[in-house]
Amino acid sequence: MNQSIAHAELIATFRRAEVDADHKFGLIKAVEKKGPKAIQTAVETAAKAAKRRDSYAKKLNVLGVSLLRAS
Repeated sequence: MNQSIAHAELIATFRRAEVDADHKFGLIKAVEKKGPKAIQTAVETAAKAAKRRDSYAKKLNVLGVSLLRAS
């Protein structure tokens, strides 16, 4: 596989993981009225999504690809 294609696919995967993590952190706010168990589940899910996102970012960093997040 062409290296630039592999980088592009990894970047796309990272972007999806980034959006997923942001969404899951947003869910914490949405379930706050449902009680502590729902909040705990949302926090754990968000943490897993963030870990997955960070894993892809680390892989990209090893490849020399820098992703600056626009805020």
